[in-house]
Amino acid sequence: MTTATVTTADESSTSGPNWTPRLWGTLIVLCAAMFLDALDVSMVGVALPSIGSELHLSTSALQWVVSGYVLGYGGLLLLGGRAADLLGRRRVFLVALAVFAAASLLGGLVDDGRLLIVARFLKGVSAAFTAPAGLSIITTTFAEGPARNRALSIYTTCGASGFSLGLVLSGLLTSVGWRWTFLMPVPVALLALVFAVRLLPRPTEERAKGGYDVLGAVTGTATVLLLVFTVTEAQGAGWLSLRTLGSLAVVAALAAAFLVVESRTAHPLVRLGIFRNGSVARANVIAFTMTGAYGGFQFVVTLYLQHLLGWSALEMALGLLPAGAFIALSAPLMGPIVDRFGTGRLLPIGLLALVAAFALFLRLDEHSSYPALVLPSMILLGVGFSLAFPSVNIAATDGVADEEQGLASGLVNTAIQVGTAVVLAGATAMITAGSAGGDSAQAQLDGYRPALVFVTGVALLGFLIAAAGAVLDRRKKATTASVADYDYPSADLDGGRNGGPDGDLDDRRGGILAKS
Repeated sequence: MTTATVTTADESSTSGPNWTPRLWGTLIVLCAAMFLDALDVSMVGVALPSIGSELHLSTSALQWVVSGYVLGYGGLLLLGGRAADLLGRRRVFLVALAVFAAASLLGGLVDDGRLLIVARFLKGVSAAFTAPAGLSIITTTFAEGPARNRALSIYTTCGASGFSLGLVLSGLLTSVGWRWTFLMPVPVALLALVFAVRLLPRPTEERAKGGYDVLGAVTGTATVLLLVFTVTEAQGAGWLSLRTLGSLAVVAALAAAFLVVESRTAHPLVRLGIFRNGSVARANVIAFTMTGAYGGFQFVVTLYLQHLLGWSALEMALGLLPAGAFIALSAPLMGPIVDRFGTGRLLPIGLLALVAAFALFLRLDEHSSYPALVLPSMILLGVGFSLAFPSVNIAATDGVADEEQGLASGLVNTAIQVGTAVVLAGATAMITAGSAGGDSAQAQLDGYRPALVFVTGVALLGFLIAAAGAVLDRRKKATTASVADYDYPSADLDGGRNGGPDGDLDDRRGGILAKS
């Protein structure tokens, strides 16, 4: 474990209503890195046709421009989160951010498709270390409660903004040249790196205690990497092919080996007991469904608007702008909203808005208008992500000890990336099967609609889990309150020596606590 004492500010300065300029600077630097990580997940989408044309990439090779990033990001997040705890969050963040800037520059300069895929993979790997390190720096710098909720709301809303604005910026930059989608993050990352060196809190002590779980790191990372690879390749090889089924069997074997290792090692990569925290467990499942559904929806919308309606990259950027703009503008408001209503209430509301956004898009046809079809979904997407994305990140780290914040951060980010890969693969398979290879407008619509039903169902599952969690939390609080308010008869306190019934107090307390 990493022992770290923040020297830049004491707890009162992080929990009070007014933060120091240094704290604000720290948060802004971390938000910039989070924005870039999320941006890269979606920004390359609109640029893919131009990339394929210039670099002469086949459709299967072009897919790896997207999948390479997701593979590196989703596959190494658990290792990145644990490395932040063991090696020092500041150190891991700085090194990974420098690698991100270098890989971005490489991607913008290469003239070979294979090198471009390698650059994307390296960017994903670097993001797998910056994301959990940055989130755990926040959760260990800002005191738990209103201050941490405020910081996390701003931080995660920046991530949601980057995710939503990725397509918008990609459309704008692609109209100039696809290489700018890779080069634009370089100066931002370098500027963030310079300020990070000066502003990020320096721990008074950074050393790993108790050793490293090498076998757990190998089996856990291999499990996630192979899972993401398998679902990405399944649409080409076939979901029921021997290759896909064999790969899934290996994934299951690796996962089982990982669980055995983690349950027996003294210093596990993932302490399995962390999932006894109901908030953490539910938040990871919700993150999987929420971002997975959005990834699949984004893919369908991109194909529909560009291929069927004939929108240009710039038109698409402007059309999707309302969702990203709403999320960005709502960032300063989310902290107070979370404090007032709590994540248990906001998560179901946010997810219900996402379900409605996806379901409304089922009305698509070959002559749909922007105000009637696209705009309502964009507004609901903005509302849904503004409420749900900060809430799910707060819930995923709630009640977790400081020395495991990197682990908790890595888990939720892994859920986000793996969810995106799995649901996107499922949506793509449905589009291919539904269209039956046809190029007509009706054939394309026959592929889009099943995919939209699928992503709507995934989002609905997330909503049901969030709603059930909210009910459980309310019952738990009500039970706890009834125990605290129970008026124990004073006669019981002396064990019956003053005339009270002997031994009833423990039985009554035990009965009440057993019910709780």
